[in-house]
Order: sequence, then structure tokens, then C-alpha cells
Amino acid sequence: MTSKSHYPIILTCLLPWTSSKANEYEYGYQLYDEGDERIRVEANYFRGKIDLTDESTFRFQLLNDAITGSSPTGVLPGGDQPFISDLEDVRTGILAALQYSIEDQRIELELSKSEESDYFSNGISLNYEKDYNLGNTTVALGFNYLDDVVKVPLLDDEKKDSYDIFAGVTQILGKNTVVSADLTLGYAEGYLNDPYKVVQRNEDFVIAPGISVPIVNIYRENRPDSRFRQILHQETKHYFESLKGTLKAAFRLSNDDYGIFSQTAEVEWRQEDNDKLLISPFYRFYNQNSADFFVKSLNQLNIDTPADKPNGSGPNYSADYRLSSLHATSIGLKINYKVNENLSISGAYEHYAMEGIGTDSAPSQAYPTANTFSITAQIKF
Repeated sequence: MTSKSHYPIILTCLLPWTSSKANEYEYGYQLYDEGDERIRVEANYFRGKIDLTDESTFRFQLLNDAITGSSPTGVLPGGDQPFISDLEDVRTGILAALQYSIEDQRIELELSKSEESDYFSNGISLNYEKDYNLGNTTVALGFNYLDDVVKVPLLDDEKKDSYDIFAGVTQILGKNTVVSADLTLGYAEGYLNDPYKVVQRNEDFVIAPGISVPIVNIYRENRPDSRFRQILHQETKHYFESLKGTLKAAFRLSNDDYGIFSQTAEVEWRQEDNDKLLISPFYRFYNQNSADFFVKSLNQLNIDTPADKPNGSGPNYSADYRLSSLHATSIGLKINYKVNENLSISGAYEHYAMEGIGTDSAPSQAYPTANTFSITAQIKF
């Protein structure tokens, strides 16, 4: 097989624009808006990459998110209990990574930390890559650990640990085609509930013997205290010389012991208009069945009074629409303009729509429709 060093020009169309410059810095702004006073997120980030030596590179990212709006609580609409609740929070995060390369091998250590008013996360990951077959084949291995603390309203702080193991391979099939596949195994344990999601139940409030009135009570959701996930991802990129464009097709299958099996398909076209302009329309489709313990209300379960502090033991239940049977579509456009050798500006728009399907779905009002706008400036020197 021909070495990839024989055709670097075409491969730059299969990968993001790169530069031999030692330093890269990037500022980005993103707005995610579901409209109708639902969730709105404004995100700002600043990241950079610095070549320390010929073998070592340092990169970092600073992140600030401002979240406002309201989100479904899990109760059914039209009743006395609120269907949505207001929220407001700010997340700050920092990431730092050090990569060391020697010949055909690369190893990277990454540390991360993020804080919200009710959520604290510390992470560490280790990634390793090695090239084979004159650089045409790359094998990647990785491990990631997250140590999270959740502040639960009116209860004690709760702990959550997450572990991910990653293995993947990238193969250059020819001067115009690159394929890759990877498998991720993830395990989480501890407090896996959303502290703001509840489930309702119709009950009778006894006033006196033989006299009662119907009421609707709400209880905290109770998800299992562990989750094992398996994710398979495959991606193919092919460059069409006559059109000066690249087609990317990606597929993702995910399964977990919640009982959720999901499928994602994405297609993107990257069109070179000239040496400076890159236009990329894309479309994504996502589908999943509901979790085994998804319920619309606790009326469906024959249980005693639910615990005030759910601990993950059965029976499990959640009315979170994100665990229901649903599908979602995204359509959008990315534009990257290379002002000069040192400065690039990019922007993107994405329209996202989610919809429940079948009998194991939440009320239609729960599913969001959102628009996302982003703009990024990158400088290299």
C-alpha cells in the first residue's frame, strides 16, 4: 500500500485544516436555544495548543456556560403539579492535556475539572496511538475516569463514578478514502438520578375514616445505581477529486443495561469553494427505544410509598423524556473561511428536533425543538 506521505494535499480535505505553526489559539461562542422559554445555553470557550518541543505538545481549554430557562419535571401536563420548572446555572470548566510523541507513537494525559452550583466533576484520561503499515493504519487505546459529586436539593451530596475504555483503528484505503471504527465500554455507578426529575402518582388523602379526597403527589425518580454501556462507531470519508468535496458518513450503535438501544446515522458534505472557503451541510438522525423502567406515572406500578431518598434499588422508575422511546433529527450548515495563513473564522447553524414515538413516550410537550448558532475564530503562529 502507498504511504500516506505521498498524497498529503488530498488528505487535508479529509481532515480539519491543519498548520505546521507551533501555536494555535481559538475562541468560540455558541448559543443553544429551545425557544418558548425552554432551555437556553450561552457558551464561551478559549482553547489553545502549544508545541513545547519537537516531541511534546500542550493543549488547554477554558469553558463558561450560562444556562437559563425551564425544563419538564416529569409530571403530566394539565394537572396541579408544575409540568416544567425554572432553572438557572453557570458552569465553568478547565481542561489541560500533555501529549508526547516518539516516532510512530503518541501518548496523551488529560486532566479536567468543571463546577456548577449543584454539580462538581474531576476527570482524568490517558490515550495512546501507534501507527503501522507506513502510517496508513493507526490503532488507538484510551481510558477515562470521572469523579463527580451531585448536590441533591434537601438531601446529602451524592457520589458518582464513571469509567470508559476505548479502542479504535483508522485505515487509509487509498489517496481519497479513510475509514475508522472504534468501540467504547462505559460503566457508571453511584447516584445516577437527575435530582430535578420527579414522577407523579394519583393517591387518596384520607381526611377521616371513610372520607378521602383524590390528590396528585410527586416523588423523586429512582434509576438503577449502575449503568453499563457499549458504543460502536464507524466513519468513512471519501474525497471526490472532480467535485473538490469530501463525503463523510458515520454510524453509531449504543446499547446499555437500562434497556436502551440507540442508532445514529450522520452524513456531511465538505465542499471547497476555493482555497479559502469550506462549506459543510450535514444531516443527523437518532433513534432509541425506552428504558426498561420508563413510566409516565407511578400509577403503572404496584409499589408502596416511594422512598424520599431513592438509592437505586428496585423497583426503578423515571418519567424523564430523555429515557423514553424517541427519535431526533439535526440539519445544519458549517462554514469555514481562511482569512490568511494565520487566521480562520468559522460559523455553524443547526436545527434540532426531538419527538416521542410509540406508547413508551412522554407527553409531546416534553420534547424540545432547538436552534444552535456558533462562531469561532482561530489564530495560528
